[in-house]
Amino acid sequence: MAELVKKINLQISAGKATPAPPVGTVLGPVGINLQEFCTKYNDATRDKMGDILPVEISVFDDRSFTFIIKTPPTAFLLKKFAKLKKGSAKGKNEVVATITKNQLKEIAETKLPDLNCYTVEEAMKIVAGTALNMGIKVED
Repeated sequence: MAELVKKINLQISAGKATPAPPVGTVLGPVGINLQEFCTKYNDATRDKMGDILPVEISVFDDRSFTFIIKTPPTAFLLKKFAKLKKGSAKGKNEVVATITKNQLKEIAETKLPDLNCYTVEEAMKIVAGTALNMGIKVED
């Protein structure tokens, strides 16, 4: 059985991985087949096109690899729902957008598998904290 050599975390656009940087510069030195990784990643993420997805890549001593695709970053989802390019430069002191409680719940349900909590209500509190720091107000 192959032994784990390295774990690498990247954030790549869904369905758009290429052997060029940043993927190539990070994965090239560990010796895995870049084209094979890109093909497998793009096939696995084709349905989420346009999203940025964190991926955890496990590289083994025989140059084989496995990867786990995580849910999109909370900040990315908040910007997507609020239709923003970027969050507030002044954090919670400057409100740049608003989202509804239902949108907050939808984001929390999406993020729940990757968050350190067990219920949607707890996840909503975590996501609301991120929204506050980005200058996004949550309305009832």
